[in-house]
Amino acid sequence: MSTTALKYDVIVAGGGPAGASAAITLALGGARVLLAEQKKFPREKLCGEFISPECFEHFAHLGVLDEMTCAGGVSIAETIFYTSGGRSVAVPSEWFGGGHGGALGLSRAEMDERLLKRARGAGVEVLEEATATGLLLEDGRVRGVRLALGGGEVREYGATVTIDATGRQRVLSRHVERAKRGGVTKSRASLVAFKAHLENARGADGVCEIYFYPGGYGGLNGVEGGLSNLCFIVRARDVRERGSDAARVMREVLMKNKRAAETLCEAHARTPWLGVALESFGRGELSPADGLLAVGDAASFIDPFTGSGMLMALESGEVAAGEIARWLRTSRAGSFDFPALVRGYGARYAERFDARLRLCSWLRRAAFAPQPLAEVAVFALGASERFRRRLARATRTARLKAEV
Repeated sequence: MSTTALKYDVIVAGGGPAGASAAITLALGGARVLLAEQKKFPREKLCGEFISPECFEHFAHLGVLDEMTCAGGVSIAETIFYTSGGRSVAVPSEWFGGGHGGALGLSRAEMDERLLKRARGAGVEVLEEATATGLLLEDGRVRGVRLALGGGEVREYGATVTIDATGRQRVLSRHVERAKRGGVTKSRASLVAFKAHLENARGADGVCEIYFYPGGYGGLNGVEGGLSNLCFIVRARDVRERGSDAARVMREVLMKNKRAAETLCEAHARTPWLGVALESFGRGELSPADGLLAVGDAASFIDPFTGSGMLMALESGEVAAGEIARWLRTSRAGSFDFPALVRGYGARYAERFDARLRLCSWLRRAAFAPQPLAEVAVFALGASERFRRRLARATRTARLKAEV
């Protein structure tokens, strides 16, 4: 493919919050953007469905604030963490910052559809039911994607920059990794996540409840329609031992937590269970290949119990878009120094996210610690409101700041 065949400045693969955020921001700045999404929206997505207060500032910048606040979600005033034995510690949503006050429980089906609609309105060309089957390469550099469209048609789309926003699947990044390794190499995931919307859950109104139990943790909060979203992580061996039956895993593993046993004793799934294997947490490769950047979970997977995954997705999309927009202005002047874009994105990404990712890795060790140690940790956190407040903010900022 010649560079004159590049119809788009940027192609974004993945229509979740990270991809939509990047696409909208770029389009509003005048870039020619194609967003390719594998599914037809609205669709369910495995997620905690907890929108922290800071996200509302990003929704405002993207032009979807009213749509999100009027979508029928549930206001969440605080998050309460429960150990297996029932000891608890609370974190008010207002501690996270953002100036909005409460968090919001809203399904990904509702949120993502509104973001995708906004992308179209901002001038993004959107293709749904478009599966990325390969990358277009020119002199070793990514110059676009090959998409399988509805009806079996396969088409090639060229762009100056391609963004992998395909979440934990990292579809485009894995194409690069397979090519480097000369074939497919799979590692066995040690953890599995499940999610469903439940009826008759007894969680407290306006509260996100986090349950810790041997080998994992889960979260429950209200969403639209009077339902509750339950999303939880367990050891893969616990899943295999129970025949990969999510409801059975919930009863026999998650409900070892005393509070979860109380809230879920009469609950049943209103939607089909979704499940996914989790290979790793933390930071991944931001630029797997020349011409390709990763955002959202494709770049880093932050621990769900922090409630900051949605925020990080929106932020990383905007960070990437800002760097790409600046780089495109230089490129149009005749320079195509992609390493300069990678350096700029990497520096801003590190500044915004590296400290919180490190902190979350420490918190993860505590979450998966033997239960007596977890009980002690929760007791210690409960004794100091000031430290809990600082810790809550540090999962969303560049460093652990002192209270002012």
